Amino acid sequence: MRKVLLIEDDLDLYQLLQYNLERAGFRFTGSNTGKGAVELCFKERPDLILLDIMLPDSSGFEICARLRNHTAMAGAPIIFLTARGSEADRVMGLEMGANDYIVKPFSIRELIARVKVQLRPKEETDTTVLRSGRLELDRSRCQVSYNGDLIQLTATEFRLLEFFMSRPGTVFNRGQLLNAVWGSSRSVIDRTVDVYILRLRKKLEIGPPSCPGHQLGSRIRIQLQS
Repeated sequence: MRKVLLIEDDLDLYQLLQYNLERAGFRFTGSNTGKGAVELCFKERPDLILLDIMLPDSSGFEICARLRNHTAMAGAPIIFLTARGSEADRVMGLEMGANDYIVKPFSIRELIARVKVQLRPKEETDTTVLRSGRLELDRSRCQVSYNGDLIQLTATEFRLLEFFMSRPGTVFNRGQLLNAVWGSSRSVIDRTVDVYILRLRKKLEIGPPSCPGHQLGSRIRIQLQS
């Protein structure tokens, strides 16, 4: 049974989400305050985190950034819950390391669907380890390394890189990547793909992102149709 951790100061919404997530078969834990949220995540080790951005005692953005800076929680999917629905806010949330961004008010069924998308099992294949030059992606251990050095990626960054590495030489448009990596239940903007590709490029220490078809690692290339 997968565990979902919720940080939400609205008590009515907290209780509503707790009821529906448990009814959907998830283990539930959480807090009504941002204080101690990072420590709670380390203690509970949830499979997914639902995180309000505008908490009275802290910022959801700051909590997300702190979690992404620690190896133990770097791969746990984070979904922001917020009333801030502008494109700039969405992009900021993704750049901070969130996997998804849900604007209040939202449908409980939609939220649970998005949680399930983030927690869906990876497709089983005969190839456990994907390699491209000195870049290596281990599906079974959810690890990526370059020349033997581990690279810390979020869960969504890992899935995006896995998608590229398992289909070398193929060009994809944004819609194809959104459906493949975020799923049909997602409700994110096309620029999401650009944000994540830029983050991958930075983490893999390659050249300037303005050049199309930049080399990723040694031989894998990110190719994106306009």
